[in-house]
Amino acid sequence: MNQPHVLFPVILCSNISLSPFPLFPQFPNMHPNLRTFLDLLTRENEITTIETEVDPYLEAAEIHRRVIERGGPALLFKRVKGSRYPVVTNLFGTKRRIDLAFGPKPEAIVRELVQVAESLLPPRPAELWKHRALGREVLKLGTKNTRRSPVTQVRDEPARLDELPVLTTWQEDGGPFITLPLVYTENPITKKHNLGIYRMQVYDAHTTGLHWQIQKGGGFHYAEAERLGQSLPVTVFLGGPPALILAAIAPLPEDVPELVLASLLAGEKLKLTQDPLGGPHRLAAEAEFALVGKAPPDKRKPEGPFGDHYGYYSLQHDYPVFEVDAVFHRRDAIYPATVVGKPRQEDFFIGDYLQQLLSPLFPLVMPGVRDLWTYGETGFHSLCAAVVKERYGREALVSGFRILGEGQLSLTKFLLLTDAPQDLHDFPRLLEHVLARFDPQTDLFIFANVSMDTLDYTSGKVNEGSKAIMLGLGEARRELPREFRGALPQGFSAAEVFCGGCVVVQGRSYAEDPEQAARLAKDRLFADWPLVVLHDDASVAQSTKDFLWSTWTRFEPASDIYAADTKVIRHHLAYTGPIVIDARTKPGFPKELIVRDDISDLVDRRWREYFPQGM
Repeated sequence: MNQPHVLFPVILCSNISLSPFPLFPQFPNMHPNLRTFLDLLTRENEITTIETEVDPYLEAAEIHRRVIERGGPALLFKRVKGSRYPVVTNLFGTKRRIDLAFGPKPEAIVRELVQVAESLLPPRPAELWKHRALGREVLKLGTKNTRRSPVTQVRDEPARLDELPVLTTWQEDGGPFITLPLVYTENPITKKHNLGIYRMQVYDAHTTGLHWQIQKGGGFHYAEAERLGQSLPVTVFLGGPPALILAAIAPLPEDVPELVLASLLAGEKLKLTQDPLGGPHRLAAEAEFALVGKAPPDKRKPEGPFGDHYGYYSLQHDYPVFEVDAVFHRRDAIYPATVVGKPRQEDFFIGDYLQQLLSPLFPLVMPGVRDLWTYGETGFHSLCAAVVKERYGREALVSGFRILGEGQLSLTKFLLLTDAPQDLHDFPRLLEHVLARFDPQTDLFIFANVSMDTLDYTSGKVNEGSKAIMLGLGEARRELPREFRGALPQGFSAAEVFCGGCVVVQGRSYAEDPEQAARLAKDRLFADWPLVVLHDDASVAQSTKDFLWSTWTRFEPASDIYAADTKVIRHHLAYTGPIVIDARTKPGFPKELIVRDDISDLVDRRWREYFPQGM
């Protein structure tokens, strides 16, 4: 992702005069802080205030989940048990609120950047003049110091994290977790910064965990500090401009500055203020809270379990510890939070928006990639699809390897590739297109012993597993079956077609019959089906959302893909179809996230108290 970044000096060094007219005049700037966004949500009837007292332990999260399932509004909990601070959740839980938060300007700027990249190399005066408005936008990039800093109105020293209304969202969570922290760190040598969202389990009044998974910039900074035997200064912001939150979530390459992205999206320089404690980091002036402290070297503490966005509990592991020296906050601070769980939750809408925002950059960063999409229903990293160029035989693999080597895309577990334009959002149609062209002898590649997303436990190991690439290129080679006929073999109880070429078969539990998938692959009844998925419940075929989640979060390519026959040809594993994916729940998998009965009953009873005007 370096190419778009180096465009800025090209524009700034130009001798062409810049336009005196407003930049992108049809698009207003984004919100300077959380308050202006909440005011807009109020005017647009997109936020509901809950006046009755709510418990941050499980109750608030269940209210949130039910509201987001209904496509409901943001929620402002005015009275949270045990805390004097209100809590706001579900800020970005619908496409409309995403639009209200960020507007069309970020997408317009990204499209303009792409046009600049395609037309300004080499720079030509006429083209520079055409993009003069973008040049003025670039002049706004970066940060500026301010003495007006609402975030420093109150200082709690020593820190009292136990006074914050931190939510516990699932009953088997290791404790309360801060779920929308904007964690700021700097490389101890280069001083390049990172801003990311990494969950933080609150241990006591002054310490939390720092969930730095692999491929996380803050974790790289900590590793460098630990190598030097130093504590890493850490500053955590809660709230602030929506642009700051979006920049922290964006999967930017390492060392691409998130604060620059935040200012680009906001349309103005980001306001920062000096740390009153004299620390090395400036504070986001418009944040609601700022937690200031350090992560000491060689100090770990068990973190988790935590009900995560895959829809299961991530397991307990040791992570670095954040020692909080002080908490700064506004006098009337509002605590922002989110709730994650089985898709679709709030993070789904944010993730989809970021993909839409950044997708025009993919062809610049990866020239062979025309279009790319990851599926939030699978936790994003579990499944990716791309339309790539195939100008000569097997060129698609060049793009496939590029995708699997690009930033957080390197954590992709299963990659579908085709060379014809497709609507990647329409997954059943995409899968049909691939399966009609897929040759199991040459078009399936499984790579074992590679790094995997920390939250994917299908391999039985942390950060280790396997990946697969499936190609569907050129002209169709088969007519796809669309109806299942015949009596199921013994041990199988149902079969439902998900789409042309893919049938879902219900079998025994894995614990009862671990070899069932291997036998299924050899049964000639399924010889005409390119893809068969073995499930505990075949009814998942009735819903694309359910099929995506229950399939791609429950199998690991090297362990759970089978074929009728497998041969080694030129050191390549050549398969004879059908290809069978064993997506049954395996022993040792983390528990699925299910609401505790008493909490469900409590929210049922109190629903009219929360929403006396109805929901």
